[in-house]
Amino acid sequence: MDTYRPEEQGVSQSSSYSDNSYGQNRQYGYEPNYNTTGGYNYDPNPYATGGYGANGYAQNGYDMGGGYESGNPVQMSGLKNFANIISNEVVAKSYLFMMVALFITAGAALTTSPDFAMRIILSNGYWAFVAAEIAIVCGANSAIAKNKPIIAGVLFAVYSYMTGMLFSIFFVIYTGESLASVFFMCAGMFAVMAIYGMVTGKDLSSLGSICMMGLVGIIIAGVANMVFIRNGMFDFVVSIVGVLVFVGLTAYDANKTKRLALTTDSDNAMSIALYCALELYLDFINLFLKLLQLFGKRK
Repeated sequence: MDTYRPEEQGVSQSSSYSDNSYGQNRQYGYEPNYNTTGGYNYDPNPYATGGYGANGYAQNGYDMGGGYESGNPVQMSGLKNFANIISNEVVAKSYLFMMVALFITAGAALTTSPDFAMRIILSNGYWAFVAAEIAIVCGANSAIAKNKPIIAGVLFAVYSYMTGMLFSIFFVIYTGESLASVFFMCAGMFAVMAIYGMVTGKDLSSLGSICMMGLVGIIIAGVANMVFIRNGMFDFVVSIVGVLVFVGLTAYDANKTKRLALTTDSDNAMSIALYCALELYLDFINLFLKLLQLFGKRK
């Protein structure tokens, strides 16, 4: 009997941070691949997104490890100062936008017919759907780079909805109890690592670099297993490594959000918040997918 495995997908991202500029590329996507031995698989197909060139992000008067060097001392590390961190405009809006995007994805998944998602995945129109998502994400990044947050926000919302449309297929593959338990597991892990990333006084750029390398390895291993190896145990190991990678990326992106919040002026705050929200959203989505591979119970 044919088996769907739409949870196998990946994100590839690379990033760099300097005192006056910030650039990042991220890939995300699906590619259906029919396995004649017994089912459908998903190969990672890149959703390439552009970079963000921030103007004027000089670290004037800021101490990235602990807070402001001058003026009113607002500490930006440590559990005791968590309220100060989360109340920062960029940080607060980043998590707000991320949660809104997740609600949009969940709403789309709940209201879209699984049969409709199935037809998209199996038809030639799937590639048009993927191309549209690539264009939308690229457009959102372009709008962020040009500091046009309204356009970026609308495109982010559309992208979240389209992702949810494909996720509707999960409701015919996995039990409702299984989906709920995996979601709460993912939410708990994400929250712990995001809090750590925000309250630590360390720069987690080195962790981010390690996770990026691990992510590339996951994608290569996943494709190799799908095309050549086709071993269930190998896939299980890759999923475990994937969870570790996205847990690390969550802490890294949360830490990066805090650091960007310290160096962003009010004119760019909304665009940077949307950018960080997209990063965190993708971390959550991919962590959920990897956990679903490990703990999801099929009907």
